[in-house]
Order: sequence, then structure tokens, then C-alpha cells
Amino acid sequence: MSPQTHSESKVHWIVFHRDKVLIEHDKSALPTGVAPHQRMDLEYEHELVLPLPNGEQAYVIDLGYQAIDDGVYNPISLRQALLSMEHQWFETLARAWQSVLFLRTHRYCGQCGGQMQRVDWELATQCYQCKHRCYPRISPCIIVAIRKGDKILLAQGQHHKDGMHSVLAGFVESGETLEQAVHREVFEEVGIQVTNLRYFDSQPWPFPHSLMVGFLADWESGEIQVDGKEILHADWFLPSALPTTPPSFSIAGRLISHTLNQVNNPD
Repeated sequence: MSPQTHSESKVHWIVFHRDKVLIEHDKSALPTGVAPHQRMDLEYEHELVLPLPNGEQAYVIDLGYQAIDDGVYNPISLRQALLSMEHQWFETLARAWQSVLFLRTHRYCGQCGGQMQRVDWELATQCYQCKHRCYPRISPCIIVAIRKGDKILLAQGQHHKDGMHSVLAGFVESGETLEQAVHREVFEEVGIQVTNLRYFDSQPWPFPHSLMVGFLADWESGEIQVDGKEILHADWFLPSALPTTPPSFSIAGRLISHTLNQVNNPD
């Protein structure tokens, strides 16, 4: 697709290259003004328009896997971007990446192999040979904070770095309810049983297309026995002796904060 011209000086750009997002070197912020693909004289594969919380718009551009060589922009991982930028960009970046990934991975029909085309009025692709239509994939995932007296269960997963510990999480399997997934994941990962399960909140999570559904629970029985595969270490922690935990804008961070607040301020 050939670059289009956007003259607005305050246009926000969310530009993906491979699996990274471009930020300005000197500002550690998303580009504004002149479009990065125009500045680098590159073509792009997709353009989307997303609303911002302040009422403005962001244009989402996918440069795909073409080579770029420019000293103005710095490609960083989406996780780095979410941790380093202002929190109000979280939902926009998450939605942008999931939309781009959907369009990248649905170029051809999974039913007949024909070429898919964008649908104009919604985020979907259509095969006009067999009429098969696809929508962005959403994978439900449970995440649960477990309390035992004045302690919270925190675990270090195989992908956690720098000693990061978090609450337990896992994907919902076909045919499961959310509640069944909580009980199964907890038992599989740390070998305990929980009770008093209650809903907390939810959050889209772009790694790569999850919907995190949060729960609170209480320990019922069993001793911690990590599976050694997904979970490397787990223990009960006092609020005064916590390891490194996720940032507060994530649902994991909010689950931890809520549980600790209940411990420190009992009814």
C-alpha cells in the first residue's frame, strides 16, 4: 500500500515494525506530526484509525518485515513500551497490536486457501471464494490472587525476569467455565485447592491476544508444590516482605494491591 499524506501536526502514529513499535529517540514517545513511513519513504501494509482517551485519533501503521534504517526512531518491544510510556496509552497500544497481528495472520482463508480481503465496516477479513469470514481472535485467560490469612501467594514463572513474582494465571480450555479453569490451573501449577472464588475485574492483554479475567480466592487446603515447568518458585508472602511484582496498571498488579489492602485493612 502506498503511503497517504496526513497534514495534521498533532497526529499520533503507532507504527509497528516486525513485533516492535517505533518511538522517537529523543522523546521516548510515539511519533507525532510527519508520518514515519513518509519520512523513511516506505510503504506500509495496513492503516487503522483508533480513538484516544483525550478525543484525538491515532493512526496505526504496519511496516511488516521490510528493512528500516533511520536514526530518528527506536524500535522497542511492546512490553517495553507499555512499561515506559504513560499508562493511558496501554489500551490503545494493546488494541493496535492485536489488530495488526490479526491482519498479518489472516491473509489467506483457513477454509479454502483463497486470499482474504479487509471488510470495510468492521475489523474482519472475508474470503469471497467460499464466503468464510474471520474476526480477531480473543483467548480468555484466568488470573487469580490467592490469600492465606495475612499472606498472598506469589509465583515466579519461567518467563519472569529479574526475580519477578506474580499471581497465577492460565488459559481457559475448551469446554471449561472460568471458575473451573481457576481451580484446574491453581492445582496444576502449585498443587493447592482454593475456595471462596469471586470475580474481580478484566483486562485485554496483548501478548498476543488474551482477555485476562481476574478473580480473588482463599486457600482451602494443600501444600505448595510447583510444577517446575510453568512455575519455578512459589511461596506465601507477607505485605512487608514482597518480591518484585508487576506494575500497578496491569490486572496482576491491581489484584495484588487489592489483596494487600484487604490484609492491611480488615473489616
